[in-house]
Amino acid sequence: MAPSDRNGRKKSKGFLDKILQLQQKYLRWDFFMELIFSPKYLWVSAIAMLLAEIVVNIFIIHRVSYTEIDWVAYMQEVEGVVNGTWDYTKLQGDTGPLVYPAGFVYLFLGLYYVTSSGSNVRLAQYIFMVFYLVTLMLVFRLFHKSQKLPPYVLLFMCCTSYRIHSIFVLRLFNDPVAMMLLYAALNLFVDNYWSLGSLVYSLAVGVKMNILLFSPALLMAYLHCLGLQATILQLSICAVVQLILGAPFLLANPVGYIMRSFDIGRVFLFEWTVNWRFLPEEIFVDRWFHLSLLLLHLSLLALFAYTHWNKFLRTSNILFICALDRQLLDSVVFVCIVIFIAVNALFYSYFRFCWGLHIVKGIQKSIDFQKKYKIAIF
Repeated sequence: MAPSDRNGRKKSKGFLDKILQLQQKYLRWDFFMELIFSPKYLWVSAIAMLLAEIVVNIFIIHRVSYTEIDWVAYMQEVEGVVNGTWDYTKLQGDTGPLVYPAGFVYLFLGLYYVTSSGSNVRLAQYIFMVFYLVTLMLVFRLFHKSQKLPPYVLLFMCCTSYRIHSIFVLRLFNDPVAMMLLYAALNLFVDNYWSLGSLVYSLAVGVKMNILLFSPALLMAYLHCLGLQATILQLSICAVVQLILGAPFLLANPVGYIMRSFDIGRVFLFEWTVNWRFLPEEIFVDRWFHLSLLLLHLSLLALFAYTHWNKFLRTSNILFICALDRQLLDSVVFVCIVIFIAVNALFYSYFRFCWGLHIVKGIQKSIDFQKKYKIAIF
């Protein structure tokens, strides 16, 4: 037999052996179950869900009617800046005055130019589809690093919710972009890039002030993981970013900018509330009612800090010794979720679905606490 024939048979046999090895390793029922239930294979489900989401979002964009709520008003508000108006009190749209920080203006100013002054809504929908996919990737990465979330939960986290798709690609709100930046900041924090994370977190606040609701959790993480001196540095980074973003508007009318973009006393319209729909409108719009909600809000934050501070945020030494990314992820996400769900959902007068959907869908599996708390949060 010629040497070339023997070599060919050896190569063929080697190839068949590899095929058999792969078949024995992967074409097994227990491996299939691991793909569904084992956290170490979360990345496989994540890729599958992202591919499915591309199809789902394209279908929604082309088959479901776009819902005009704020997009036109956003374009009108930033058009004032295009026309040279830097006084925040003079920027407004059909839905009223501009009430978001400067980061919002820069974001939608970019969208204004890309979408032909806001007229190309279909292009804007595709841009927000990208925002949605990036948000999912960031959330999936957080849970993959935690190594606690079973892959099947991802299905309930994204593809089964029509409302979250609507907020992103049918209504084009600024909330999803702010949450995308928040999740990006959380990823940076768990990777120990604190300064860069603080910068991105402040950018999220610049898009929508509501991201400040997560600041108590972040402050706890700063203090426990970095210490007081480094915490002051991180807070300074956040403040400097806000000053840089708001500089043109602060120079034009500093009081007007601060009062409009960070108006914590603003009362929302009764028609937009979900939590307090059962109340008469005259009570809901009363400032004393909102002051009471604020006091309850702060009281619950104080109670949580007192009862859970040491339990869920270990000292910085323990965090750095014992797998910083996983331990810190659990701590930060837990605190954020409790603050977000227990405080915002209970006391906040205006609650938008995208602020916690993706994390709350996985909270029961990713955090180890008692069943009664899991049920309450869910």
